[in-house]
Amino acid sequence: MKTRYIVLLVISAAAAAALLPARGQSQTVPTNREASRPQPGTGAASGGVLGILRHGDWECALPGDAGGEAFVPQPAEAFRIGTASSYLSPTGAGIYLLRGTEVVFTRGPKQNQRFRVLGENTLQKLEADGSLSKLICTRVSNGN
Repeated sequence: MKTRYIVLLVISAAAAAALLPARGQSQTVPTNREASRPQPGTGAASGGVLGILRHGDWECALPGDAGGEAFVPQPAEAFRIGTASSYLSPTGAGIYLLRGTEVVFTRGPKQNQRFRVLGENTLQKLEADGSLSKLICTRVSNGN
């Protein structure tokens, strides 16, 4: 009976060693599993759960000043979110990807523009280096 337990323990340990990633071993060549994973790029969202933006018209603006307008609309930056992760801007249509709290426009005239989700109806544009810009986009209607 003891031999049976020893054999089961050895088989379990071998299976665990084969299935778990190696720890403490440095490998310079990626394994097949690592090589097949998408690698983050400059235009790719870095991680998180996939999602969609709320459908409707989104208007974008820069902050104004205390002596004048509270905000300065930027009509060229406006867009409309539709079905199937699509958008329509004044210059054409495209596709976006919402992953976690980051939106990346992957096709169309806004391609490679990135935004941070601040709330259900608010986005803030990201600069190329990942820092926040001053441009804020807000959903103003549901598109009907």
